[in-house]
Amino acid sequence: MKRAKKSQRILLIVFSLSITILVALGSHWQTRAVALPPPEDIPEEILRTEIITEGRSPIDGKPLTAAEYAELQEQLQTSPPPKLNSSLRQTVYLIQLRKALLQLFPFLNF
Repeated sequence: MKRAKKSQRILLIVFSLSITILVALGSHWQTRAVALPPPEDIPEEILRTEIITEGRSPIDGKPLTAAEYAELQEQLQTSPPPKLNSSLRQTVYLIQLRKALLQLFPFLNF
């Protein structure tokens, strides 16, 4: 009698464990199906082959045509960079030097 009850308990535990595993696997497969992109979404492979005929200005973000964008890029490359005030340039240099020294000597607190 005791063996019959013990085997029934073991059978009940195995059955409940298998049901739990099946439910867990089923919920995992459901979330994978939900994670798919919508069918109307254009695949990245197709988007990579598109020729871009317009762009945005790196200065103010306004939309530009391809010719205007190329002209602006050429102007930015040929124009000299703006000159900084010498005291401001020295301050930036000292800040960069301080940052480098703090990386080498983190115990300094200046």
